[in-house]
Amino acid sequence: MWAHSGLWSVQVGFAATFPGVHNVFHVSQLRKCVRSSRQVLDAVPQLEPNLTFVERPVRILDAQDRVLRRKTIPMVKVLWRNQEVESATWELESAMREAHPHLFP
Repeated sequence: MWAHSGLWSVQVGFAATFPGVHNVFHVSQLRKCVRSSRQVLDAVPQLEPNLTFVERPVRILDAQDRVLRRKTIPMVKVLWRNQEVESATWELESAMREAHPHLFP
């Protein structure tokens, strides 16, 4: 299958083992690939039957309190496995303590 966008075309191939994956992409989703040796995965993640995988947190990068009008919410910035630091997300500290207590001293 070929995806065309302006002056360039990309060949997109699909394996027969992924029958549940829709084989049409919108042109706005296509981006130029910039190779980085840091982005090479050592192994393919273990996929569930529905083609999903479980993300596990690696460590806590930062902690902040989000202040609302009458409430303060403690948040932590979490680095996830197979993700770069730029992709770290802010999560509720209470939820992370409950689900992943090994990350907290």
